[in-house]
Amino acid sequence: MFAYKKNEFFDGLTTELPGGFNEPLQLAVVIPTFNEHDNVEEMVGRLRRALRDIHWEAIFVDDNSPDGTASRIAEVAASDPRIRLVHRVGRRGLSSAVVEGMLASIAPVVAVIDADLQHDEAILLSLYRAVEGGSDLAVGTRYAAGGSIGSWSQQRAKVSQAGTTLARKVLGTELSDPMSGFFAIRRDALMSALPRLSSVGYKILLDIVASSPTRLEIAEVPYTFRERFSGASKLDSAILLEFALLLIDKTVGRWIPARFFMFAAVGGFGLLVHLAVLGMALELAQFSFRVAQGAAVLISMTGNYFINNQLTYRDRRRKGLGALTGLLSFYLICGLGGAANVGIGEVIYADGQTWWLAGLVGAAVGSVWNYAVTSCLTWRR
Repeated sequence: MFAYKKNEFFDGLTTELPGGFNEPLQLAVVIPTFNEHDNVEEMVGRLRRALRDIHWEAIFVDDNSPDGTASRIAEVAASDPRIRLVHRVGRRGLSSAVVEGMLASIAPVVAVIDADLQHDEAILLSLYRAVEGGSDLAVGTRYAAGGSIGSWSQQRAKVSQAGTTLARKVLGTELSDPMSGFFAIRRDALMSALPRLSSVGYKILLDIVASSPTRLEIAEVPYTFRERFSGASKLDSAILLEFALLLIDKTVGRWIPARFFMFAAVGGFGLLVHLAVLGMALELAQFSFRVAQGAAVLISMTGNYFINNQLTYRDRRRKGLGALTGLLSFYLICGLGGAANVGIGEVIYADGQTWWLAGLVGAAVGSVWNYAVTSCLTWRR
């Protein structure tokens, strides 16, 4: 340990740091950010007021925000050693950012709060006290007695309640608000769940609870959800997809990777497109079978690529010129996969097996090839 020494650079900080650095760190607050420049200083001010009775640190994890969020955090951190920055370049995703921030601290209790100030930082101390008092996990909840979703629209409330109900039934959790992103957890409970975390999408709390090898002792602290302080909401339709992928991963992920599940689903849709184009080209345009089949293959492969780029590999999606080069690599890889499909199916059929079994095995091999190779090449990290 080392003692805090006042100088001109940190002038006045002694009133903000009770006991200086001589007291052991008690709580780390992880704050993932993306384009939250105008919320940084307000967030830090509120943390100072809410946590004045304990020794804490705040770890902002920024995914290289184009609005200069990381620079603003660095400016604030220059005058307050409790503020830390993890600046991620080339990596995106709220769950992975939270995990990275958690692992950057040695605090015995780690909390997570959104940077948009919609979570009520005033209950952070209550969350910490609940964990300190023996709970493995303390969750800020909007749905327990005393909590509220605030001024949400009726449509948003219904979507949230549907997701909450689905999560509780599929994963068997008794949390009133499993979709919450506001909680505190004991470090050893986090480390126990860590090897099994999916780090998919935005619902890190749900991921932790579902990944824990033992039943967690959970406390709930109600709060009222607030309006965003500044900036634009990150909510979009892709969050629903990522939520679905998380549920898939936690139910069948031990046997089938969630991303492969999505890739195969897109492939199934592509097959329907292929058949539709083939039928129209033959029946309406009167093309030869070879031309119609070629057009169907090209259109379905192109559609599959762009859907996968937008959904399955949203966190790695290619843009601009990269989208074009990715499409070309997808054509090449899936072309080889198609050749493998035909070749293996032909061998099995020649061995006396039924046509549908030969086709099924060939398709399965082709799908695994396409998924494995495009993951490594087309959508490599």
